[in-house]
Amino acid sequence: MRRPRKRRSGGFTYLSLIILVAIIGLVSASALKLGSVLQRSRAEQELLDIGAAFSDALQSYASATPAGFPPQPPSLKELLRDPRFPTVRRHLRKVFVDPMTGKAEWGITYLGDKVGVLAVYSLSDAKPVKIGNFPQRFQGLAGKQKISEWRFAASGGTLPVPGQAQQPGAVEVKPGAPVPGNPATPIPPAPPAPVAPPAQTPQPEPEPEPEVAPAPAPEEEKPAVEPPLEPAQR
Repeated sequence: MRRPRKRRSGGFTYLSLIILVAIIGLVSASALKLGSVLQRSRAEQELLDIGAAFSDALQSYASATPAGFPPQPPSLKELLRDPRFPTVRRHLRKVFVDPMTGKAEWGITYLGDKVGVLAVYSLSDAKPVKIGNFPQRFQGLAGKQKISEWRFAASGGTLPVPGQAQQPGAVEVKPGAPVPGNPATPIPPAPPAPVAPPAQTPQPEPEPEPEVAPAPAPEEEKPAVEPPLEPAQR
């Protein structure tokens, strides 16, 4: 009678071991996931700090713009050393490494056909962990679906992503308005759209008057011809 009890006890111990291993696996997976989320959160916070540095550098460049010069730098290189001054003047100490991609490569939003840098953004298309509770200067980043939609412009403003609605705090440059930081260089307004001439209502054509046939000329009466008289019979 003792042997069956030992078998039941051994089976129960094996089942308990399987359950324990499963629980340890679930706990380990949750810990790894939590650690990954925390690492992503730290990387996103570092990206916000770097974006603030880019925003301050763009604003510093625009504020130091002499008369007659555009307020946007042609590239990020001009932020490292401003060529508009004879002495060394820096608005950014270095081009940072993107904490999301691990590379010192950044996306750039230009004014027009690469006329000047308007904003800098990460090339990562990952979904952000942080979707709200942003600092006041970055309120326009709330609700974005991709890290690459975090655009860092001058003064901490954010630019809207093409194809999406304007977010609060976004910087919008309208045609005809002066470029921020340099009122002497307005953006040319768009040409007015051609106005179509008013449609003309077709007038009905007048009906032709019926032709009246001329009355026939009266026939002339011919004189009656009397028959010749027969000679008298003799």
